[in-house]
Amino acid sequence: MHTPFPTPTRSLGAWSALTLAACLAFSPAAQAKQKVCVFDILGTSGDGYNSAKDYALEMQKHGADIELKVYIDERVAVEDFRTGQCDAVMATALRTRGFNSLTAALDSVGASTIVRKGKLDMAASIDVVRKTVQTFSSPKAASLMVQGPYEVGGIAPLGAAYAFVNDRAISNLEAASGKRVAAFDHDKAQAQLIQRVGARPVSADVMNFGTMFNNGNVDVVMAPSIAFKPLELHKGMGTKGAVHRFPLTILTYQMIFKRDKFPEGYGQKSREAWLTRFDTVIELTKKADATIPAKFWMDPSEVDAERYINLMREGRIEMAEKGFYDKKGLKIIKRIRCDVSPSASDCGQPTETWP
Repeated sequence: MHTPFPTPTRSLGAWSALTLAACLAFSPAAQAKQKVCVFDILGTSGDGYNSAKDYALEMQKHGADIELKVYIDERVAVEDFRTGQCDAVMATALRTRGFNSLTAALDSVGASTIVRKGKLDMAASIDVVRKTVQTFSSPKAASLMVQGPYEVGGIAPLGAAYAFVNDRAISNLEAASGKRVAAFDHDKAQAQLIQRVGARPVSADVMNFGTMFNNGNVDVVMAPSIAFKPLELHKGMGTKGAVHRFPLTILTYQMIFKRDKFPEGYGQKSREAWLTRFDTVIELTKKADATIPAKFWMDPSEVDAERYINLMREGRIEMAEKGFYDKKGLKIIKRIRCDVSPSASDCGQPTETWP
């Protein structure tokens, strides 16, 4: 008895089959789907999830095969991403700051807010956000979009964060002294900024801050207008409440992904894809602003508007010095802000110009 050896032809055929199988196993086309955790407080009926569906379809041409999983609890979405249950996450910059602090600087207090002659210039403020997102989406900034194993895959505006109050008598910062203000427990800077103006921070999260306001457990919440209807914030405002038409910041929604789970060069294509959606998303935030009845809006005086800009800048610098905000990110944003509004008082000052 003897063991027959394969003929050269059979041997080559076997090796070719093995080699082909190995190549297919490790090729992008044969990789498992990329699971993306999407935070949308409205679940599958929200604009965030619908935008994610359009994005997933578009990115197929760039080698991605995305499977979306929607979360109404942002904390769980980000934690599932952190622990490897998702390959990417779409959430607010307040939550994604731990994966890229530079791009999250865009959500720092007052970073994009522009006031001209005592009047809020919302169009210019949005332009600051647009130009910053364009800068971050440029191929020249590609290296800044990477921190460790993570990369920023795109940034979209979420709308201005306004102060909703249960009493119009809370008309300025002095009137907010001693008042209870909801502070997200995952944003350590928020509580300190609230204390800085003499108010009392009350720990909250995205799942309960609306209920806390509506039940009278807090006097003030900061939220974008897209939260007004789904969270029924009119209940908390009652007949005496108001919305301050002065953005504490313009919030952003950011995509973060694990680089080893997506094709090479995916990040740049992804950022450019999100950039093309910027104006469409801005229109959605304008429509959300329009859902708040005119009777609720309250504008600051010219003196207060100028004062708030200075106070937010001071608070922003203090939070950066304490390590809560990214200095390099703030430096980039200041340059853009002063390009949009060169007459701003701080543009001739050596502030936010860290080496």
